[in-house]
Amino acid sequence: MMRLHDYKPRPAQLKWLLDSDPAIRWQVMRDLTDEPPAAIAAERSLVATRGWGSRLLARQSPAGTWGGSKEDERLLITFYTLVVLKDLGLEPSSKQARKMIARVEKLRFKWHNNRAFFDGETEPCINGRILALGAYFKTPNHALANQLLSEQLQDGGWNCEAPQSRRSSFHTTICVLEGLLEYQRAGRKSAAITAARKRADNYLLERRMFRSLRSGEMVDRRWLRFSFPTFWHYDVLRGLDYLRDAGIKPDYRIREAIEIVMKRRHQNGRWPLNLRHPERIPLQMETAVGSASRWNTLRALRVLHWYGAA
Repeated sequence: MMRLHDYKPRPAQLKWLLDSDPAIRWQVMRDLTDEPPAAIAAERSLVATRGWGSRLLARQSPAGTWGGSKEDERLLITFYTLVVLKDLGLEPSSKQARKMIARVEKLRFKWHNNRAFFDGETEPCINGRILALGAYFKTPNHALANQLLSEQLQDGGWNCEAPQSRRSSFHTTICVLEGLLEYQRAGRKSAAITAARKRADNYLLERRMFRSLRSGEMVDRRWLRFSFPTFWHYDVLRGLDYLRDAGIKPDYRIREAIEIVMKRRHQNGRWPLNLRHPERIPLQMETAVGSASRWNTLRALRVLHWYGAA
C-alpha cells in the first residue's frame, strides 16, 4: 500500500533537482524548499541569461520567429516556444522578454483568420494558450477571453471540434483553463470567468481526471504517461498540476489520479520522461524517453506536496 509520507521530497531528490537549469531551480525553491522571495526572484532572473531560457531567446530570429521552413510551421513553432518560455518562468518584465515580445508583435504573417498573433485564432485549444501568453508577457486580451467564455460547452469544458461535437475534450479544456487562470492573475477577476473556471474544474474532477463520465472507463491510456513539454496534450500530471497552481482544494475525486502519479516514480525516487510528443521547439531539454526527468519529478513532487498539505 502506498503512503503519501513516503513521497515527500528527499534530500537526494532536491540536490539532483537543484543541480540543473535555473528554470528548474527557482521552481524547486518556490514550491518545495520554501526559500525567501528574494532568493527565488534572483534565481528566476537567471532564466533570461543562462541555460534553456537563454538558449531559446538566442534562437529567435530578428523577424520574431523560431524555426520552420514554411509560414504555418514557423507560426506554430513560435507559439510553442513562447509557451515553453512561460513554463520556464522567464520574467516578463526582463529586458530580454520585452525585446522578444516586441519582435513577436511585429510578425508579418498571421493566423488563418488574419488575426495578429496575440489576438488569437479560431480553435479554443490555441486561444487558451494565447490568452495565457498575452496575460503573462503583455496585457490581458479581453476580447479573446470573452470569445472563450462564449464557446464553453454544456458539460463545462471546451472542444476544438465544436459545434460539430457537443462533448468537451480534456486536451482543449486544460488549455483554456490555464489561459483563464493566467488572465485572472493579470487582474481580471470577473464573476463570469470565475464561474466558467469552476464549471470546467468540475468537468475534470467529475471524470476523476481521466475517465469517461458515462462509462467510467479510461479515456486514453497515454494520459497516464507524463511528458514535458506537453504542448496541447493532456495528461493526468498536467491536469493535477493545474489544480495545484489554481489553488483548488483536493478532494476524493483526484485520489486515483494521485495514486497514478505515485506509481510512476522509479525506485531511485525520480519520475521518468514517459513520452515525447511530435510537436517541437528549437531546443531539446530532456530527450531520452524512459530516463529520469527533472521536469516530471519537480511537477510530481509539488502535486503530491499540495495533495498532502490539504
